[in-house]
Amino acid sequence: MVAGSAADRVTTDDEDQPRTAFATALRSAIATSGLSLDRIQARLLARGASVSVTALSYWQSGKRQPERQSSLSAVRVLEEVLAIPAGSLLSLLPPPRPRGASSRRSRATTEQPLTFPLEALQALLEKVGAPNALEQHHQLKLVGLHDLCEIAEDGGQRAVTARAVFQAGADGQDRWLLVYAQGDPEAGPPVLNTLRNCHVGRAEVDDEHGLTVAELLFDRPIDRGETHLIEYSLSNPGPPYPECRNTHYREFRRPVREYLLEVRFDPGTVPAKCWQYSRQGTSPLDRKELKPDQGNGVHAVALDFGPGVFGIDWEY
Repeated sequence: MVAGSAADRVTTDDEDQPRTAFATALRSAIATSGLSLDRIQARLLARGASVSVTALSYWQSGKRQPERQSSLSAVRVLEEVLAIPAGSLLSLLPPPRPRGASSRRSRATTEQPLTFPLEALQALLEKVGAPNALEQHHQLKLVGLHDLCEIAEDGGQRAVTARAVFQAGADGQDRWLLVYAQGDPEAGPPVLNTLRNCHVGRAEVDDEHGLTVAELLFDRPIDRGETHLIEYSLSNPGPPYPECRNTHYREFRRPVREYLLEVRFDPGTVPAKCWQYSRQGTSPLDRKELKPDQGNGVHAVALDFGPGVFGIDWEY
C-alpha cells in the first residue's frame, strides 16, 4: 500500500532542453561564486528563502526544476546571492505545469496510479530486506485504516497521522511495511514518529523521488486470528510546508475492509470545493463532492475497497 500526495514533475523529452539550460546556468553561477551549497543555503535563509541543500543539488544537476511558488521566489533571491542579473535564471525555466481540478482529474485516471518510478520503490524494498514485498502473499491483513491529513495555512501539508488495525493470517506476525510518497521532494522527507504499539525498524529514503520505506515493528508478535492496532505520524517542518498538489490519497494493492480519510484545513485555507475520488482496477473514476464540516475538515469512507486508489482533492 502506498500513501502520499501527487508527485512532483519529472523530466520528459520536450523539457530536456530548457531544464538543461537552467541547470547549466545555475552550475556555472555557483562555480563562479565560489560558494558551497551549504553557504548558499545559509545566505538564502538569511534573506527569508528556505531551500534545502538537496533541492539546490537537484536543481543544478537537472534532476529537478523549481516549480512551486515558494521555489520560484527562492530563485529570485538565489540570483541576488550569486550576484547575477535578475531574471537570468528564472527566464530559463519553462512554464509550470497546469494545476487545479482538471489536472488532478487526469492524474487520478492514469492507468498506473504510482506517482514515482516502480524501480525506485523496488530499490528501497531491497535495501530494507523486503525485495518481494510487492508480489508475495502476505499473512497480515489490513482490517481498518484511518488517515488524518492536516493542511497548513500556506496550503502545504503539515502532517499525516495514521491509525491501522491488522489481523494475522498466520502465527508470528510482527511488522508492517510502510511506503510513503512525499508530494514535494524539494522539501525533503517527512519525519516518521511512532505513536502507539510499534517502533521503526529498517528505514530507507529516496530523496530524488520523495519516497520513504520503513518497517513498523509491532511491540509483540501476533498469532493467527489476533488483531493489532498501531499509530504513527509523518510530519513536515515549515513554513513553508511541502506542497501536496491539493490532494491526499492511498493506493491499496490489497482489499481493505474500512478506510476513513480525513483532511483538516487551517481556518484560513478552507477550500471552495472538495471531492472524494476512487478507482478500482480499470473501472472509471468515481467522484463525489464533499462539504466541509464545522471543524474545517472533510472526510470520506471506503468499505470493502481495493485494490485501487482512494483520495480527496480540493480547489481554492
